[in-house]
Amino acid sequence: MKKSVFLIVAVAIIAACSREPHYVINGKIEGADSVKFLLQKREAGGIVTIDSAVAVKGSFRMKGGAVRYPEMVQLLAGNTRNRTSFYLENSDITVSGKLDSLFNAKITGSKTQDEYREFVDSNKELNEKYSAIYNEYQTANQNNDTAKVALLEKEAENIQNEMTQLQKDFVKNHPASFVSPSILRSLSYEMEGPEIESYLSAMDTAVANTPEARELKERAEKLKKVATGEKAPDFTLNDPEGNPVSLSSKIGSPLLLIDFWAGWCGPCRRENPNLVKVYKEFHKKGFDVFGVSLDMKSDEWVKAIADDNLTWTHVSDLKYWENAAARLYAVNSIPANFLLDKNGTIIAKNLRGEDLENKVKEILGK
Repeated sequence: MKKSVFLIVAVAIIAACSREPHYVINGKIEGADSVKFLLQKREAGGIVTIDSAVAVKGSFRMKGGAVRYPEMVQLLAGNTRNRTSFYLENSDITVSGKLDSLFNAKITGSKTQDEYREFVDSNKELNEKYSAIYNEYQTANQNNDTAKVALLEKEAENIQNEMTQLQKDFVKNHPASFVSPSILRSLSYEMEGPEIESYLSAMDTAVANTPEARELKERAEKLKKVATGEKAPDFTLNDPEGNPVSLSSKIGSPLLLIDFWAGWCGPCRRENPNLVKVYKEFHKKGFDVFGVSLDMKSDEWVKAIADDNLTWTHVSDLKYWENAAARLYAVNSIPANFLLDKNGTIIAKNLRGEDLENKVKEILGK
């Protein structure tokens, strides 16, 4: 009798363990005999391998413990460039396809992956339209057909706006989808803090607690502190000679532009002549620039300053995207800038070309 009770308890324990959340990946990849597959994810700025299996006649199986939340992973075929990406979650997932076109593998069994595929498919028509317009644009540009170029740029802008709205609609209509934070992240570069927060607040609790959503919340908080009308946060970085220079020491001019740039940044270098023009025209009237570089090498930074004739104050910590001031100001792309009044209040952001010239002229040109 005791043995029977023990067996019943043992079976119950085994059954309970089998019901614990876990993932299973069944691979069926043609042409992949004896190929070692790696399951990887991005973590802390790098790539880590979380599982692996060797295919036998194209078939392999991976099984792992509970996944805290669905996240994008990459399945890599050995030392080749063949790979595919999908959302991993606690379910039985099947990956089927061919080794030489692994990127096009069919993924089934992941609810989050199905939602992601729904999103991709909804964008397909607009993506095709955009690609066609881009090809026309390239041809028109080569033929110096300026009228056609202008028309196509407008059409491309309209399609981009449609794409943006489609992405916003997906996030709004899928508050319980773990795909939504990823889409919102790509949208956030063109959003202010309160708008980001409005989308986050509508998400289900589990989704809003993912690392990606929490990072977005932190970004929203930073953006609110550097919004138009706010006092610009102070910071101190070294100039090319190693001398510390604070933002507060530069405040007092009628207009001060904090310019985030880098010598390796093509768009920044193309914008520099416009900035030099505005500086030369309005510096004596009270316009000044405080350049913050996201360079990594001092010699390249100094050379870019000299080559572009940037004669204002420059600072950097040479930490690339980890630049302390850039992180403080939630700068995720460059060129980026903040225009301050004499009190250090932000009165405009990301003005370039004629927009910058017109704004400075509006204030100082009288």
